[in-house]
Amino acid sequence: MQFRTQIPIQKSNNQIDYHSKILSVGSCFAENMAAKFDYFKFQNETNPFGIIFNPVSIEKILERVCKQELFGEKDVFFYNERWHSFEVHSDLSNPDRGELLESLNKAIKETHKHIKEATHIIITYGTSWIYRSLESNEIVANCHKVPQKQFSKELLSIEIIEKSIQNTIKLIQDLNSEINFVFTVSPVRHIKDGFIENQLSKSHLFAGLHSNFRSGISDLEYFPSYEIMMDELRDYRFYTEDMLHPNQIAIDYIWKLFSENYISESSISTMKEVDEIQKSLRHRSFNPESEQHQKFLFKLNQKINLLGEKLPHIKF
Repeated sequence: MQFRTQIPIQKSNNQIDYHSKILSVGSCFAENMAAKFDYFKFQNETNPFGIIFNPVSIEKILERVCKQELFGEKDVFFYNERWHSFEVHSDLSNPDRGELLESLNKAIKETHKHIKEATHIIITYGTSWIYRSLESNEIVANCHKVPQKQFSKELLSIEIIEKSIQNTIKLIQDLNSEINFVFTVSPVRHIKDGFIENQLSKSHLFAGLHSNFRSGISDLEYFPSYEIMMDELRDYRFYTEDMLHPNQIAIDYIWKLFSENYISESSISTMKEVDEIQKSLRHRSFNPESEQHQKFLFKLNQKINLLGEKLPHIKF
């Protein structure tokens, strides 16, 4: 008797290995997956402009990057003792305007370089709900706790999402025609929008995203993060205390399915080596001065050096 469903996942035709260069952008779940890439020492860059949830804001910031349109004074504002940009996350906000502009424009130049060199870009969409500034009529990526009366809240239509994703793909392909796209929808539920509204939001993302898959654009792949969470892990023991975010068990499980289908078999042995080293580095000895511990450290350094000779980009 079968007591659970399993999502069929097609193995990627463009698998990731230790020579791949990955850029991950999007929602907070993108950071969960990127943390795994970082742990296993893949060449990965994550959310250079912070967490961004909706497709239009992701398109907007990637357009800036691809066209190298630098931020100017008109693109930032002062509120609550800090300078902000409506196009990026509040993690980048700064009490000094010059420092904010410098960091934003540095991120544009560095991300432009990352896209040109990347083999894979992983884009995670979180919501179709957006906030539009009443003053500028522009969709914002983050409200920065500015009073809600200064925004209108809207649900992006399927047609707008579809077109935004098309624009995003074209922008990136114009800069790097060899890049491989992996899209996913975040399993995090945005219940502040409402239960029904969250389902509607995710539905618009699915419809807008999958219409692009049917269009025949090459090098597009879809990883079912949301579906795995909803169907294979349909129990609240796989959520954090807020009952909205996947907990570490769920993240580990989703990563396991991702790695089995998107990471090359030739990289698995290296991942095991890295994992052993990471665990050893976290080991705390009862007697750090003992001969036994010194031998342990010597062997550990040998492992790190041997791995570094094979893959110079790996640093611990």
